Amino acid sequence: MDQLELFDLPNPCIGVCESDNRGYCKGCLRSREERFNWLQKPVAEKARILKLLAQRKKRREQRVGGGSTANSTATEPDLFD
Repeated sequence: MDQLELFDLPNPCIGVCESDNRGYCKGCLRSREERFNWLQKPVAEKARILKLLAQRKKRREQRVGGGSTANSTATEPDLFD
């Protein structure tokens, strides 16, 4: 048995179900495909998505809160690349 199978991974939905202009949820940062059938996805797939969400959240926070200098925002990758 894989160790991931021992734990139930949480649904990242926070109840803000509105898509941005790129198709990502403004609340949980998942794409439509990542949101679709969350409960039926394999644990490994859920874990992969949760890691992506953590990266997206970090980039969003850097862009919104920490991107005060012109050089840092010019060299940062797009939020969902």
